[in-house]
Formats: sequence, structure tokens, C-alpha cells
Amino acid sequence: MAGPAGPDPAASHPAASHPAAFDPALPWQRARSVALRPEPFGALVYHFGTRKLSFLKSKTLVRVVETLADHPTATAALLACEVPESQRPTYVKALADLARSQMIERRPEEPA
Repeated sequence: MAGPAGPDPAASHPAASHPAAFDPALPWQRARSVALRPEPFGALVYHFGTRKLSFLKSKTLVRVVETLADHPTATAALLACEVPESQRPTYVKALADLARSQMIERRPEEPA
């Protein structure tokens, strides 16, 4: 993507350059300024900083978001929540959308 100042350096390495770029192989968590309210259809997600409201229309996705911090990677959270392999790309896209809207954030990696 090019802007007025020229090419965006984050475009070639989004996960390394932009904190909200989603990589399922990295550790994630629900953002600290986000509240999640369970609903019959899934959950409402509210970001107190941006005042953005989102809807999670899958109880499985709610479970994934709630347990992200309990797993070493987002992929591990998907596996632990028993997301079928055929549906994982859809869930990864949903998590990427949540990262872009700052509902989930990268978690600092623990030292080995």
C-alpha cells in the first residue's frame, strides 16, 4: 500500500511491523480495555478506548477469544477449542478482524 510518503514498510512484513497485524502463530489475548458480554447468539464485545462495539456470532469464537491468553498461540487456542480444521481459516479471519479493530492484542512472549 502506498501513501503520500511512499510505500508503507509494514506492507511487506505486516506481522513484524504492525502490532495489530494478526499472526496465529503468535500469542494473543483479549485487549485489556475490552469487555465481552455473553449473549444467546454469541457475545457483544466493547472496546472502552475506541468505543467500538462488535458482535461475535459464534459461541465457539467467544470461547476462543476468552481463552487466547491461556494458550501459547492463537492456533493452539483454536485447537483447544476444537475448531474443526476445515473451519480454521474462517476463525483466523475473524481473529484478524478482531486484531485490526483492537479487540484482541499481541501478548508479550514469555522468555524460554
